[in-house]
Amino acid sequence: MILSIKNKPDSIGAISSALCLIHCLATPFLFAAHTQTINHDLNKPIWWSSLDLVLLLVSALAIYKTTITTTKKWVEIGLWSSFILLTFIIINEKMSWLGIPEVAIYIPSISLILFHVYNSKYCKCKRESCCVNGRL
Repeated sequence: MILSIKNKPDSIGAISSALCLIHCLATPFLFAAHTQTINHDLNKPIWWSSLDLVLLLVSALAIYKTTITTTKKWVEIGLWSSFILLTFIIINEKMSWLGIPEVAIYIPSISLILFHVYNSKYCKCKRESCCVNGRL
């Protein structure tokens, strides 16, 4: 996996963000089905609760590798801003600091996907000598 992140960080980042989005979309449905079958127990399985943290870690590594080679500063800012917002929303959800609606998590998730896809198509150096410290 580490080799994949080094070679295709945008692909890994987009996939990680998409999995995060699917995870967020599926959670209400899975727990609704779960409560119908098991005495209305609302406890989340530990593996499901920690999946968002694993996806955040993979996303952070992908963003870091992407920002080394991107040619657009605004893409780098967008990736990190979306990641920070996503991290805040996830931590807020776990700690219950603010009453942020559940749908708020979709905005940074979709933003990360779009930034990674855009970067993979339009912001790559064509030759190794064009980037100095990741910039033109």
